[in-house]
Amino acid sequence: MTPIGHALGLISDKRYAAFMEKQEAIAKEIARIRGTALPPSEGLNALLTDAGGAPIAHPIRMAELLRRPKVTYDALAPFDPSRLKLSRDIAEEAEIQIKYEGYIEKQQQELERAAKLENMRLPDGLDFAAMEGLRLEARQKLARIKPATVGQAGRISGVSPADIAVLLVYLEKKRR
Repeated sequence: MTPIGHALGLISDKRYAAFMEKQEAIAKEIARIRGTALPPSEGLNALLTDAGGAPIAHPIRMAELLRRPKVTYDALAPFDPSRLKLSRDIAEEAEIQIKYEGYIEKQQQELERAAKLENMRLPDGLDFAAMEGLRLEARQKLARIKPATVGQAGRISGVSPADIAVLLVYLEKKRR
């Protein structure tokens, strides 16, 4: 939001520069974490087993360790000699981005898929009554309202996600 606020003149140049500096520091720390491999050691393996994970036998990237449950950025500090002295918020943001990047990627893909479906056009004269698997209420409402896109169909009260799935399967079969 800060870049948008700055572009609209709501955020001062000084505050925007501080924001950009922080973003750069976070990106550098994430790159460092991804590029840093920690060798196995008695202490590191004790930490990993205490966290409910498996010990390591070979060097492993810090990013992979951070993705493990109960393994934190702070807990890895004693085994990370190249760690820089960073503010708490930068370290925390780097940890969060690495720990949850898989989930974030899945969510991003889901958003992209939803955006595609949102604008997917429905053919004119589509016979909703002929679609096996649609609930009666959904058939009636779709036939009455005649949505132009899948997104519009999904926002009709009484049309469930399961009905939309049936509609998508039907459209795919018709396309082939």
